[in-house]
Amino acid sequence: MGFFSFLAAFGFIAVNIVDPYSGAIASPYFQVAQSDRAVDAQSMVVAGKYETAVDRDGYDVYVKPKPKPKPKPVEKDTTDSGSNSGSGGSAPPAGTPDPGSAKAIAHDMVMARGWGEDQYSCLVALWNRESGWNVYAHNASSGAYGIPQALPGSKMASAGADWQTNPATQITWGLGYIAGRYGSPCGAWAHSQAKGFY
Repeated sequence: MGFFSFLAAFGFIAVNIVDPYSGAIASPYFQVAQSDRAVDAQSMVVAGKYETAVDRDGYDVYVKPKPKPKPKPVEKDTTDSGSNSGSGGSAPPAGTPDPGSAKAIAHDMVMARGWGEDQYSCLVALWNRESGWNVYAHNASSGAYGIPQALPGSKMASAGADWQTNPATQITWGLGYIAGRYGSPCGAWAHSQAKGFY
């Protein structure tokens, strides 16, 4: 009897080695996929309830970083090397103003004070920042008004009753304020560059 048990066990092992699917084919759940074309080696239809877990290789997502904006260059304070004016920071050249414009009025007044083109350039840069040369510019939070952003705007009445609407009156007052407090437009521009106001 031991010989027959050995023979049965050997036969079972030999069949599984020679044809490993013999047991699966005999199962009622195994079905051969039917197709008109050749079946891929990895295709198989299996009936029944099974759970399958599939693992995939991991991957990294690369997001191209946005370029950082270049910082604006800071203009360095330099000693004014031009006309008979005080010390202060320099500004880019302002160019020739349009005739009759507020900048043209300011240019004439700057030259009449004996300041040079460098001082006019500083004034243009300063009031570009402050008001954009708008005679009606009004800062609602501080109350500053006009081209020079006088605080309060009514201070400019010392230069003329039409201070609210006349650029020449505002510029006259603004240049007087700058001369008295900073010595020159470039002095006021340097202070504005350092502190954010003048």
